[in-house]
Amino acid sequence: MGVVNVTPDSFSDGGEFFDAKKAIAHGRELIEAGADVLDIGGESTRPGSEAVSAEEELRRIAPVVEGLAGTVPVSIDTNKASVAAAAIDRGASIVNDVTGLRSDESMAPLCAERGVEVVLMHMLGTPRTMQNDPTYVDVVSEVGDFLLERVEFAASAGIRQEKIWIDPGIGFGKTLEHNLSLLAATAEFARTGLPVLVGPSRKAFIGKIDGSAEGDRLGGTIAACLQAMAGGAGMVRVHDVAPVVQAIRVAEAIAGDAAGPAHGR
Repeated sequence: MGVVNVTPDSFSDGGEFFDAKKAIAHGRELIEAGADVLDIGGESTRPGSEAVSAEEELRRIAPVVEGLAGTVPVSIDTNKASVAAAAIDRGASIVNDVTGLRSDESMAPLCAERGVEVVLMHMLGTPRTMQNDPTYVDVVSEVGDFLLERVEFAASAGIRQEKIWIDPGIGFGKTLEHNLSLLAATAEFARTGLPVLVGPSRKAFIGKIDGSAEGDRLGGTIAACLQAMAGGAGMVRVHDVAPVVQAIRVAEAIAGDAAGPAHGR
């Protein structure tokens, strides 16, 4: 899943693709690099970010969704039903809601009625407050319980289970230790039978390990993506598509060879 942020303030690429034409061109570059899905967002969810109005969010994303729909499946990264509806009207087929359908009571019925895929993510608090001393007794079990409750809620609203993805929400109300525990536990989330999306790209936890700045976290991103994929994640959400795709293909080739007939040495 390639990231297309149509925002002035996203944590690592804010402003780079705020212009619709640049965002569309960037999306096409990500497809060429190997993206299977594009995730388009018009509101930053970085720690401490402020919400924007539905009107402004829609103004940002509408031409970009329209310009990229019909290439690969397009995901709309929003927690507002009105924005999601407009994006679906323009060709989006996935709703990626970082609040797990909790922010807008109209979102779940909309997704059920329109038959789109839905990503349910765990977040502690809101983007503005989520990194204010996040605390858990057992982060893996608590995030897992939350996601299963959200899946039940989505199903009760009429969203079919085969349309649902779960996302443990790396970086959304978690410390370094929480993020590492969740990545190490990807297999536990995969054992639910639901497809798992993991988004570690350029996140702050990488910098807390080695001191790297946002623009220098490709190696850490790749390591986290490979760990997640090895644990059974069905998709990873990244900014740097080409190198991550290459790393995954090589890792899969090695794993495939290791599972094949023994070779004489």
